[in-house]
Amino acid sequence: MESPQSVFDFSVKDAKGNDVGLSIYRGKVLLIVNVASKCGMTNSNYTELNQLYEKYRDQGLEILAFPCNQFGEEEPGSNDQILDFVCTRFKSDFPIFGKIEVNGDAADPLYKFLKLGKWGIFGDDIQWNFAKFLVDRNGQPVDRYYPTTSPLTVERDIRKLLGLL
Repeated sequence: MESPQSVFDFSVKDAKGNDVGLSIYRGKVLLIVNVASKCGMTNSNYTELNQLYEKYRDQGLEILAFPCNQFGEEEPGSNDQILDFVCTRFKSDFPIFGKIEVNGDAADPLYKFLKLGKWGIFGDDIQWNFAKFLVDRNGQPVDRYYPTTSPLTVERDIRKLLGLL
């Protein structure tokens, strides 16, 4: 297989186990986030991600959430439990995908691709839950943000990629 050229070349599993070609998001700006239900940053991140999604989804923003249990076992539930938690507690409308690994040999191929960027001091590995990747309309990762970065502080970068600045 040829090396992937963009995130649109990947297929992932949704929380119900169905294959989803990320090419369905072609032409959209993506914020890709590894999420967890039992993290100290869960409430603020889901709340702010919802605010961004509500504000910009009609302008072309998609938020793609990938549950991950690699950090402090803060996402121990099944995909169904995760969906129930996110939909009930946070009323999130953005897509929640199947649980994945983001680091190590078993890291999801999408995350291996996202981490290939020249991210300076970040190095390769994801540091914790709620690391964020901003991807342009061509499927190219253009920015990476620390887990501690508030989603709302990414708003200006999102507006720029959406052509709203």
